[in-house]
Amino acid sequence: MRFIETKLKDAYIIESEPIADERGFFARTFCVNEFEAHGLNPQIAQCNISYNKHKSTLRGMHYQDAPYAEAKLVRCIRGAIYDVIVDLRPESPTFKQWEAVELTSVNRLMLYVPERFAHGFQTLEDETEVFYQMSEFFNAPAARGVRWDDPAFQIEWPAGERIISAKDMSFADFT
Repeated sequence: MRFIETKLKDAYIIESEPIADERGFFARTFCVNEFEAHGLNPQIAQCNISYNKHKSTLRGMHYQDAPYAEAKLVRCIRGAIYDVIVDLRPESPTFKQWEAVELTSVNRLMLYVPERFAHGFQTLEDETEVFYQMSEFFNAPAARGVRWDDPAFQIEWPAGERIISAKDMSFADFT
């Protein structure tokens, strides 16, 4: 695996390194030793799939509050997403900065999202599925979010109409 640093401290794009032959290929997508060597949290408490019927579905921006803060490893296994993360750590040199990565079933890239980052995505194709590995179990009382269009972050999303849940639209401005 190749770990590619993003502009946000501690966040990485992870690229598998396929070994191909006439049958197809084999590639490692997770390794505790390699994650630890890069200072990343290798804990996996649960895995989830997000299925999205329609292009332009926007989910986010979500995170869990301490002590249930979670790291995520995100991969698009069908279709394509515009994946966005925001650094919410006040002590970080990249506090309130965001990064976007296009994850697709074709490019097979993964995004490592550190604890205390908000995460969300917008689908770029119908019938898109996203696979998550999380370091902590979901804890409903600790679930938080920031609005996808919060002026504090000025995230540049793909143009057009969006399908967004009432819950995701209701998050307050970040302060």
